[in-house]
Amino acid sequence: MTTGKTLIHKFNTRILYLTLLSSVTAAAPLIAADSAAGKESEHAHARHANASPAKLVQLVRDATKQFVDVNVATAAGYQPFLGCVSGPDHGAMGYHYVNGSLVGGELDASRPQVVIYEASGPGLQLVGVEFVVIADAWLANHDSPPVLEGQSFQFVSSPNRYGLPAHFELHVWAWRDNPNGAFVDWNNNVTCEGK
Repeated sequence: MTTGKTLIHKFNTRILYLTLLSSVTAAAPLIAADSAAGKESEHAHARHANASPAKLVQLVRDATKQFVDVNVATAAGYQPFLGCVSGPDHGAMGYHYVNGSLVGGELDASRPQVVIYEASGPGLQLVGVEFVVIADAWLANHDSPPVLEGQSFQFVSSPNRYGLPAHFELHVWAWRDNPNGAFVDWNNNVTCEGK
């Protein structure tokens, strides 16, 4: 019987192998341009994310239009978590509002676990969503990472800057264009500086 830890280790090993293989064969120019391995991983994710974003972005946009008003989101069970999250070297995610009752449930494009806002003028402006799945719970019932409408989730190990257990996540920038792709974590068009 394979344990969740064994599956996470196999998944991490597979990701490392694929990252190394792709960096040797297809991404040599990017490696030369970006000295940090983390930047190469981000560029690889951006290339994958730009493949076919229209369907999932539109599904999320349609499902979350009522949350343009943050008061509607809080009334629906979304609560502030962590404050504004900025990128380690560029961009930001914004203010996360998490609906804890959705975190353990099934993946559904119309029910994101997190809605994300940016401070703008006198209030908050909806910019995107994040789908979150706790890794141990997911891997207990699945042999591979989650995929939603053709978009693969990223694995975030623990410990991490958010204080969360290991998890899979997928951002969808349905309400704010992201120049790096609709599913990339950090959005250069979002800021924690307020406007």
